[in-house]
Amino acid sequence: MKFKLEGNIQNSEGTRISIRCPHCGHNGTFESIGTDVYVKDTFSNPKTFGLRRCPNRTCLGHLFFVYNNSMNDIILTYPSDTIPFDKENIPEKVINAFQEAVISHSNNCFVASAIMIRKTLKEICLDRKVDGKNLYLKLQDLGTKILIPKELIEGMQELRLLGNDAAHIESNTFNEVGKFEVEISIEFTKEILKAVYQYEFLLGKLRSLKKIGE
Repeated sequence: MKFKLEGNIQNSEGTRISIRCPHCGHNGTFESIGTDVYVKDTFSNPKTFGLRRCPNRTCLGHLFFVYNNSMNDIILTYPSDTIPFDKENIPEKVINAFQEAVISHSNNCFVASAIMIRKTLKEICLDRKVDGKNLYLKLQDLGTKILIPKELIEGMQELRLLGNDAAHIESNTFNEVGKFEVEISIEFTKEILKAVYQYEFLLGKLRSLKKIGE
């Protein structure tokens, strides 16, 4: 959920927070809102809690943060930052499934993320109207209907198995469904989305720039 802070803000310098906005994706130094809270715990590990807003005038999204003063590092933000991906020319249902996978990952919900990556594959198959009584056969059929490297088709089957491990206790194809596995899976899924929906679209845009008759 996004809260857009369009009102006036109090003058307060506070801790400088420079990150990518989880709302609009732009990088910037966020504007301080009100007064930060400085806390020193029993282990003498000082932290700063505060509110910021995105400096992008078309966004102005709200951000809560916790900052480790000893390490000069952000511990967490809410909303949390997500892995960026290009949504152009991708069907809405596919985007929604993959977006949920990315958001789950950003909140350290790795099993949920793996399940949603599997759902993303299912949505791709539904969109492309492939045949098959299960996801394995659907992905095999998908490979015959689109121009896509065989490595990506093989990768889809691996993502399917990771999703199986996440959804079913008895499945043990992978050693773990954790941060590292999910991050690789998200990056691989991004490449699949490019191959299925975006390469041909970009080629069409490029060809449209050519002079007529050439």
